[in-house]
Amino acid sequence: MSSENVGDTVNAAEKVIKIAGSITVDELAQALGLSVTALIGELFKNGIVATINQRLDFETAEIMIGELGFDNVRLERKNTTTKLDNGYRKELSENAEPRPPVVAVMGHVDHGKTTLLDNLLNKKTVDTEAGGITQHISAYQLEYDERKITFLDTPGHEAFAAIRQHGAMLTDIVVIVVAADDGVKPQTVEAIKFAQTANAKIIVAINKIDREGADVPRTMADLSAHGLQPEEWGGDIMMIPVSAKTGEGLEKLLESILLVADVEELKADVDVPAEGLVIESHMETGKGSVVNLLVTGGELKVGEFITAGNAYGKVRTMLDFRGKPKGKATPSTPVTVTGFKELPSFGDRFFEQKDEKTARKMALLNAQQMANEAASANVTSTDLLRMMNTEDNSKVFNVIVKGDVLGSVTSVVDSLRLIDTKGEVTLNVVATGVGDVTENDVYMAAGDGNTVIYGFNVNVPTNISKLAARDKVAIRNYRVIYELLDDAKHSMEELLGEEVVETAMGEMKVMGVFRVTKSEIIAGGKVELGKVAPGAMVRVKRKNETLGEAEVTSVQKEKIEAKELIDGEVGGLALKTERKINMEVGDRLEFFTRERKKRTLD
Repeated sequence: MSSENVGDTVNAAEKVIKIAGSITVDELAQALGLSVTALIGELFKNGIVATINQRLDFETAEIMIGELGFDNVRLERKNTTTKLDNGYRKELSENAEPRPPVVAVMGHVDHGKTTLLDNLLNKKTVDTEAGGITQHISAYQLEYDERKITFLDTPGHEAFAAIRQHGAMLTDIVVIVVAADDGVKPQTVEAIKFAQTANAKIIVAINKIDREGADVPRTMADLSAHGLQPEEWGGDIMMIPVSAKTGEGLEKLLESILLVADVEELKADVDVPAEGLVIESHMETGKGSVVNLLVTGGELKVGEFITAGNAYGKVRTMLDFRGKPKGKATPSTPVTVTGFKELPSFGDRFFEQKDEKTARKMALLNAQQMANEAASANVTSTDLLRMMNTEDNSKVFNVIVKGDVLGSVTSVVDSLRLIDTKGEVTLNVVATGVGDVTENDVYMAAGDGNTVIYGFNVNVPTNISKLAARDKVAIRNYRVIYELLDDAKHSMEELLGEEVVETAMGEMKVMGVFRVTKSEIIAGGKVELGKVAPGAMVRVKRKNETLGEAEVTSVQKEKIEAKELIDGEVGGLALKTERKINMEVGDRLEFFTRERKKRTLD
């Protein structure tokens, strides 16, 4: 077993297995302490016929560990490319200098995160956001008490959980915004978990204290129930009552942030090649690739060559968060640059290179490594999940996803995959891309059958709309993610068709049979449960045997036509049958309705 692929036990309770991108069945079996035969057998149960040397990708290995019940085993990716595993250098030199804190602002939808930042930065963004929900990570920097603080405003909707978690992983301090009149919500708890996972320091901003119904002590109690103990109650979490609307308490919040930064002694090396993180990237007409970066070490300057994942380029222009030109960027500074040959991925680390040749070489090596890892995984998680969860006759929902930035595309696709179809509808992502819907997208959708193009925060040019209409391709463009997901869920439900639903009405014991023909039965009895009415369906049962089904055409009570018979009443029935049913005294009649209903995913 290669020590490069399999990690050692980190403590008695947990074992970590580290793999670059894939692992053989043999290596995984040894790491889990299983026989290869047992693991191959488990794979076979899940529809995978594997050999000892067959490679499993990261997600497949993770799924199999869960299926085998190894709760104390965790799988980790080896950091073999420029992907981020920690926002800052782990080892600083003696010349490291103090740097500004990087603060992520998180919390539940509508609890006032963006309004708070707008007040701090004198910006007005919340009114322009779709549905009042931040759609991307936005980076800002302000100066307070002659010191700089970098803020990351993270998306508020649960569909952007992946982006928000990245936001936590690249920060020193997480400010969790909780509305004093609304308390702890699911996304509040999610933000707490993200911050704790990232080992970031937590400060709570109890917002909306100006509102009627605001209850700060109750909010603090709610937070303490989720593991955040206020300093006032003997804990270690600073909780600052604020009003993003009036500005009350914001200075104290900034002071608290700087106090935590002082305690943490945040530093970074400056006299080293620049490095950092890709926060966002998108294409702009006339500018090409526009990439938001957060510098974590060194000084990034205009004219330098940088590599991020399989993308590289020369920093052609650099702007600060207000859009003003900037010649260089020091650690903890967010900037927007142009000059990448292609779009780097969200979460990639960037590194300064000495020249274009080196930058191109590094990008090519990264691309080759990622391609090799993908190709070496003979069994993918998609294959496994399809075999484990999807019926052979499941429907397929084809989509093409276009977004304004890479982070949005990733989040939309991830969120679409999370829609629970109970294995009856398979989501097939035909293609994804950044930028407006193009002619090629329409041709691809038309050639792939019934494919829907989803646009998120993009434009659909008039000529493209006409082309799509001609080729009968659906283009659905949204600015709010949950509206897009609702549409996708509805579209998947449309594929399910109808189902027959039966509803029990009542039961009767047969006390007399007066006529039995091929198409009709006249009988009488006592209703012992529920009721019976004309139009109901009925099963004729003798002990545990079903003799046949019929339809109630009329009901009589005391020899008079009636609308229904209820529990305890005695009456007569006329039944219509498709074949002769030899009903006898003592048989039981079970009444029910049968209707067709549109199936849903709920």
